[in-house]
Amino acid sequence: MQLARYSSAGWREIALRYLALTKPRIVVLAAFCALIGMVLASGGELPLRVAAFGIIGISLLAAAGFVFNSLVERGIDSRMARTQRRPLASGTVGAAGALAFAGALGGVGALLLYLEVNALTMWLTFATFVGYAVVYTVLLKPATPQNIVIGGASGAMPPVLGWTAVSGDVGSGALVLFLIIFVWTPPHFWSLALYRIEDYRRSGLPMLPVTHGSRFTRLLILLYTVLLVVTTMLPYITGMSGLLYLAAALALGGAFVHYAWRLWREYSDALARRTFGFSIFYLAGLFGALLIDRFVQ
Repeated sequence: MQLARYSSAGWREIALRYLALTKPRIVVLAAFCALIGMVLASGGELPLRVAAFGIIGISLLAAAGFVFNSLVERGIDSRMARTQRRPLASGTVGAAGALAFAGALGGVGALLLYLEVNALTMWLTFATFVGYAVVYTVLLKPATPQNIVIGGASGAMPPVLGWTAVSGDVGSGALVLFLIIFVWTPPHFWSLALYRIEDYRRSGLPMLPVTHGSRFTRLLILLYTVLLVVTTMLPYITGMSGLLYLAAALALGGAFVHYAWRLWREYSDALARRTFGFSIFYLAGLFGALLIDRFVQ
């Protein structure tokens, strides 16, 4: 059956299936966050060759992590309406091919970082891959409703990786950027889990809305969002950014808190979906403001 599927598909269709395994939109967001780390670490004089190879290497290892995640979770994905059409879950890409693809992406990415950037960035990026693909996907996600909180450390690494690519060390500014994404991750994913709760019940994963209920999850979303707004003040307080960033952070944060407050008080799936969508816009807008602020200072 699988051979027939491959034989009837053209090369372009097969390439698109493998591309889908890498979750390209999330890879682009990770690359953007890494670029912010590079710009802030560079002091305004970004080394273009290092930055280019750094972005490519970080993106390739991130993509490898997503392919490996899809490989491990293909059985779970097949039981969820949101994910059952993914190539591995639907059987349009085989496990052996996906594993080889992940290995090739990760190997090329690590080699580029080691040869063209620096060893620290390569090892940190590899550790991020292990943290996401093994610690989060294999160990944490099926074991605890706090999987998103603990596993969020891997997702918060891109700006740190960008920072080390340019500076060669992990500075305090990199840790501030890490903390922002780390605190952003729970309200972002729990908003999704709220309106996909039946999917998660079928999957068997212990997501917070399944194990502790909707109201408790919504309260934590609100509390984490308030904490996030406080955390986003750190770039201004520490001198990493100026008033333009501060104004953007307050405006975006106020809107996010408004979504979280409404979600807690008057829940609907439609509102949870909008909150999830806004959380993506929020992070992109926040880091975009950091980037613009650096150039207008």
